Parts: sequence; C-alpha cells; structure tokens
Amino acid sequence: MTDPVAKLPSELDQLPDRDPEETAEWAASLDAVTKAAGPHRAAYLMRRSLQHAEGAGIALPKLLESDYVNTIPTSAEPAFDGDLEMESRITAWNRWNAAAMVTRGARYGVGGHIATFASAAWLYETGFNHFFRGKEGDGSGDQLYIQGHASPGIYARAFLDGRLGEQQLDNFRQEAGGDGLPSYPHPRRLPWLWEFPTVSMGLGPLSAIYQARFNRYLANRKIKDTSNSHVWAFLGDGEMDEPESTAALALAAREQLDNLTFVINCNLQRLDGPVRANFRVVQELEGAFRGAGWNVIKTLWGNAWDELFQLDTTGALIRRLREVPDAQFQTYATRDVAYIREHFFGAEPALAELAKLLSDAKIAECFYSSRGGHEARKVYAAYRAALEHKGAPTVILAQTVKGYTLGKGFESKNANHQMKKLSIDEFKGMRELLGLPIPDSAFEDGLVPYGHPGADSPEVRYLQERRAALGGPAPARRVHAVALPEPEERAFKALYKGSGKQEMATTMAFVRLVKDLMRDKETGRRWVPIVPDEARTFGMESLFPSAGIYSPLGQTYEPVDRDQLMYYKEAKDGQILNEGITEAGAMADFIAAASSYATHGETMIPFYIFYSMFGWQRTGDQMWQLADQLGKGFIVGATAGRTTLTGEGLQHADGHSHLIASTNPASLNYDPAFAYEIAVIVKDGLRRMYGPQPEDVFYYLTVYNEPKQQPAMPEGVEEGIVKGLYRFKEGTPAAADAPRIQLLGSGTAIHWALEAQDLLAADWGVTADVWSATSWGELRRDALESDEALLRGEERVPYVTQALSGAPGPVLAVSDWMRAVPDQISQWVEQDWSSLGTDGFGLSDTRAGARRHFGVDPQSVTVAALAQLARRGEIPASKVKEAREKYGM
Repeated sequence: MTDPVAKLPSELDQLPDRDPEETAEWAASLDAVTKAAGPHRAAYLMRRSLQHAEGAGIALPKLLESDYVNTIPTSAEPAFDGDLEMESRITAWNRWNAAAMVTRGARYGVGGHIATFASAAWLYETGFNHFFRGKEGDGSGDQLYIQGHASPGIYARAFLDGRLGEQQLDNFRQEAGGDGLPSYPHPRRLPWLWEFPTVSMGLGPLSAIYQARFNRYLANRKIKDTSNSHVWAFLGDGEMDEPESTAALALAAREQLDNLTFVINCNLQRLDGPVRANFRVVQELEGAFRGAGWNVIKTLWGNAWDELFQLDTTGALIRRLREVPDAQFQTYATRDVAYIREHFFGAEPALAELAKLLSDAKIAECFYSSRGGHEARKVYAAYRAALEHKGAPTVILAQTVKGYTLGKGFESKNANHQMKKLSIDEFKGMRELLGLPIPDSAFEDGLVPYGHPGADSPEVRYLQERRAALGGPAPARRVHAVALPEPEERAFKALYKGSGKQEMATTMAFVRLVKDLMRDKETGRRWVPIVPDEARTFGMESLFPSAGIYSPLGQTYEPVDRDQLMYYKEAKDGQILNEGITEAGAMADFIAAASSYATHGETMIPFYIFYSMFGWQRTGDQMWQLADQLGKGFIVGATAGRTTLTGEGLQHADGHSHLIASTNPASLNYDPAFAYEIAVIVKDGLRRMYGPQPEDVFYYLTVYNEPKQQPAMPEGVEEGIVKGLYRFKEGTPAAADAPRIQLLGSGTAIHWALEAQDLLAADWGVTADVWSATSWGELRRDALESDEALLRGEERVPYVTQALSGAPGPVLAVSDWMRAVPDQISQWVEQDWSSLGTDGFGLSDTRAGARRHFGVDPQSVTVAALAQLARRGEIPASKVKEAREKYGM
C-alpha cells in the first residue's frame, strides 16, 4: 500500500526523523485499523491519542473542531447548587411576563421582540441565580453585556423582584412620559438598571473584551482590585458575523483574559432566516475561537439525547449530526416524527436501526425541545467550568430553539424575530406548558395579564435571597460621583504664555499639556492615554519611558532602542494603551475608561488621539455607544482638517468630522486655533466632566500638525473660548469711512484670516476684524437652547448673536472644514453671512496648493471678502476682478 503521508507535503517533511522505521510502523497500524474497522474508527483512535498526549503534557497543535456533542458529558456535570424546581417556576413567570409585556405593547404599535429571550431564558436565569455578582458585595461586581433583543426578559425579572411595576412594563418602548422602559439596554435612558448599551450588534462583544482587559489594567496599575469581577457577554450566533464581534479575539487570548466569558445563544436563526443555512455555525464558531486561543465549551444537547448517544455504538449518530446543515436541523423542529425518521435517521442503515429502538415521544422530545441551553444543569455546568478555567477566556456555545415555549406558531419559524404578539389562545397554551396558576377569568378584558406569585411568595424570596448572596440586584448601575481635585494651574499657564518665536503645532501643544497634567500629584495617575499605533506621529514618544506602555507581561525583551532617551518601554503598570492598528479597539478602550466612574467607582480621565479622518467616520457608532454609556473624556482628532496633512491625500483628508460630531448631543466639539485655547478648553472640560457637578458629556477636539508661533493669551477671552467665539484681533481702520468686514476662522484657518486681514488693509483699504471660532457646534447648541427658551416664553439671545451684535459689515466664515460646519450658526447671525470651506474630496499636494485648490488660502479669503462687500455696494465690483488678477486667480 502506498504511504499516504508521502502524498501530502507538510511542515513535518522539514523535521528530522530519527527512526523512520518506527514512523512507518505507526502509519501501517493506522492503515490496518482503517482497513479493518473503517476510517471513522481510525479517526476516533487518532483523536483519543491526541487527547491522551495533551493530558500527558506533550505539546501538540490542537484540533480546531470537536464532534457535534456537549463538551461536558452528563456524567461529569457538577452538583447543581440550588432548587431546580423553584428556579423553573421563577423562569416560567419571567417567560410569561416578557411575552405579556411585548404583546400588550402591540396595542400601541411600539413593537418588541419575544423569541430571543424565550430561547435564552435559562442562560440568563442560571447566571442570575448562581453566578452574576452584584455591586453590593466586595469589589465592582460582574459586568453583564445583555443581548439587546432579550431585554423584555430582564425587565420581567426586575418586575418579579419588585424593582419595576406593571405600569412601567406597560410603558415598554414608551419613554416620552418619563416612566417608560427603553426598548434595549440603555444606561442613558434607564441609568439605575443598565450599564452597557449593546443592541448595535457587534459592539457588545468588542467592548466586553476591552472591559475585561481594562479591569486587569486597573488592577495592574493598583488603582482597584478587580480580581472578583467577571465580564459576561451574551451574544447571538448571527451577531457574530459583525466584524467587530471577532475583531479582538486574539487580544483576549493573548492577554489571558480568564475574567471573560462569551455566552453565544446558538438558536441557529438570525433576523430573517438561518444563520448558516447550508453550514453549521456552532462548528464554525468553535474553530474560530479555538484558533484564536479561547477555551470552548459546547452545550448543545439536553438530557434526552443521552439515551441516543448511548445507543450509538457505531458512531453513525455523531457522523449524522456533523453533516446535517443548520437549516435542515431547524426544519426537523417544525416537522412531524415521521419526517425525522425518514430524513434524519434514514440517512444510513445503522441510524435506521437505532431509530427502531426509540419511541415517537423520545424523538419528538429530542428534536423539538431538548437543547443544552434549555436545561439549567447543563448551563450551570458550563458556567462553572468557564469560571474554573484559567489562562484563557471562555466561549460557551449554547444551542437553543428560538421562540422556545411560545408554541408551534413561534418555535423555529424564520419570521419569529418580527412576530410581536401571541394570541389569547396561544397564551393559554403557554400557561399550560409552564404550569402557571393564571385563571381564564384574567383574560376577560381581552388583554393578557401580567403574572406575579406575590411579593412574599417562596419564588420571590428565593430569588431575592440568591441575589443577596451574590451581592445584590443585577443588572444594576451604580454611580458614586466623587469630584476630582483641580490640577495645579502651572500646567495650563505654560500654554497661556505662548511659544514666543518657537513654532509649535497644536497637536504638540495638547500632548505637552497632558504630559504635564499626568505629573499632577492628585489626578495624574488617573489619565489614560490611548493611541492606535501613531504615538510618534503625534509626538507622544516622550511619554514612553515616563508613563510606560501597558502590557500584562511587562517587557520580556530588550527593546531595540534601549540606549535612547525615549525608548519603547512596556510595563505591567504602564499607563499608555497603545493598541496597534485598530481604531475600534482604541475606542473600546476609551469607553471602558470613560465609564469606569460608574462601572468601578474609579474616575479615570481617558484621552484618545488619532488621525481625525479615522475617528467619527470609522468608529462613529462606538462614539454613539460612548454617549449612550454616559462616558467622559477627551477624544482628539489630530492631523485635522482637509489641507493640513501635506501629501497624504484623499483618504487622510478630514473635512467633515465636525459635521458628524455635531449630530451627537453628548459631544462637545472644539476646533481650537492656538495652544492657549486648548488649555482653556481642557481646563473647563475637566471641571464640567469631573468637577463637583459632573455632566455626562465628552469632548471632541481637533488639533493640527502645522507648526505655528503660538501667541500669548489675550486678557478676558476665556468665556469666549469656552462658548465658541471671541474677537482675536481688531482691524485698524485705514480711514474713517473704510469698508469693514468680520472674518470668523476656526482652527488653522484663523491664520489664513489673519493674512487676509493684512491683505485687505494693505491692498484694498478694507478693515477686517478677525474672530476665533473655537466651536461652531457649541455656538449652535447655545442658539438652539435659546430657541427652546423662547417657546417657553423666556427671552434669551443666543451668544453668537450677542457677540457679533453691532459688529460693522458682513460676516465671512472660513475653516478647513466643509462649509456646512460653520453654516450651522448662520441663521443666528444678524449680519450678511457667507462662508468658505473645503467641500469635495481631498487631494495630495502642498498646503498652499491644496488651499488654493479649495479656495481657502489668504488670497481667496481676500477675494471672497471683497466680493461680499461689492454685493452690498460698499466697493466697486471692479475691485473684485482686479483682486483676482492680482492674486493669480
């Protein structure tokens, strides 16, 4: 027989074989088994040999997939620590009330999801009764990332334990009156219950990984002992298709985050149909997670399957389970037993013989309901094993039936995600199945009733006692606001005085300020610098040796630049989070740090600096997540604007992030022009976010890489800087009757306005006042609030209107952003308004070339100002043509 190994070149061919004859004997033995007992027996022996080798400590690559069976056999399940009958009754009440709440809400057309929690009920209930630590015990408790579509079940449990009433359940998805419940987990809308917003699918798993990582960061930096905190992320199998869901799996394994468990509800259905119609999602996920280095626990089959596996002496059942695609398995759950006998067991003679030993009732139980995720003992065993596993995170792949217990009209139906209610008859059927004491008379008004065994019932007492033993209610959000002391003034004063003749980019000014603030005795250790592998671009390498780059392993190597002053220093207690090339990971870091004041009762001050083009455009969904989670901190878009980053071109040219940022109500957006403006904004931001009356906001600052001389701060401009506008340089009239114009510039554009001011005066006898618009967004926010006040009968004039009141001439706004950014405030400016900006795609060129292309360079500003004055009849139109010719336009 030809040696099959010879046909398959592999890495083994490169390794020395000290005994080829022995190797040949092993291969011959395998061939003999294959010939005598078949390839399945040979594969079984090989896998047993690999298992034995692993147990003996022999280093071998792991197989990425196991058979389609439970990882933990029934015989190895630990004793169940609880009253299973009591927990079944509690789960039944919660199933009922979750379905009732959504169905009652259907009267108002507000929708809701029933099927997800129905499939996952035991995954949550087992955790609540035995594992999830609350915040009233030691430490911070556990962090729970609840699957968004399962929220009705969490509300139902809060109703059962007395934290919610019937009226609140009836206000599910009706929040405007102030006593409603948000559709999904949302800390901004229900801040005492939810910690983490998760329904933007994919962000939950990513955030959970970085939350677990941040817990270790806090512990390694000795800020808080988080050793008793465990992160649980409840996810859907369909959700795992989102790229963010699996983006950081390797990080979790690399940093050995055994404080993290993913629980993936594998009901095999996504929103419109099967997750993997022609494949097997459980096997696919197992391979992906094992390959990334995770511990994988499969909880697929309930106890009813034990008899089938014991009867499977040939391995035919295991083989059949491995080959049936998910969509076909879903079909089995909706067809009669005869169909299952024919299409599943009829696939080969050995299975047909096995099926003869099974009653119809046994087959129905196995294929219709007996899944590992529906049995508390199976789930308990998986959770216990996950907590006991050390050295790697764990994923539990729990198979369930979507719509379980809701009746044949819901279970395993492709459309059940969109089905919003059950009929009264379906509820009565559910009542019988769950064994709930709800009389027919309770349905007389045509509405399904809520069910509750009574505040002093054994079920409620059991539930509350379990939660008390685990540290109080969960999920729950607790905020212990502790104001941080103000940093010493000297860090800010360094920027107030300017740079003299030295040129300095505002990016460097910000980094210099934060570096000084990190030295503050009281608050310095609470800064969390975050950067996605561009620290040297932003001048942050000076922080490497002093603050250190966080690594749970410290530095196990000698860095190549060890002999340099600013060498690449990693440390277990490092302060910098240098994430590599992942803006999504850096944002997840930021969110964990920004909400630490609530999650852990430890206020941290994160700042995340990045290429501005790769912020709101790339990770804007996470910035909404940050706002939803009431996070605080400084997001810094560096190398900002469409024309300041010379040579990089279109894909790096940001002219729109401020427009996107303006859509987020929690984001305070600033485009400072000078170093002292940055100092004032950061100081005010620290007060607003971390002072005695902290606000649930975060800051977005754009800074530039264009070196400029930084002026000293003029007197009395602080209020204007914070509010968004102040006059930086008043023009000197060439004559008493000289035409006049107001030039508003933000960020680097103020330098074009200042040059235009000189050109207008020297070449055309026009006086221009130059204003620094530090925040178009804050000017608009104030104006909108003024409009709202008018609706309430309060007289209030917008700040921008007040600031420009009486300023002679028209207004011309200019920025390195598209015109829609400054145009946000035009309706509240009493003077004639026009604007210049960088609309369109970016391009590669010099700064001067790019600015001439977009028509925002000083000469273009000058011509635009003259054109505006000509339209008003204040100068002859011929002057505009003359100016165009003079400046080569």
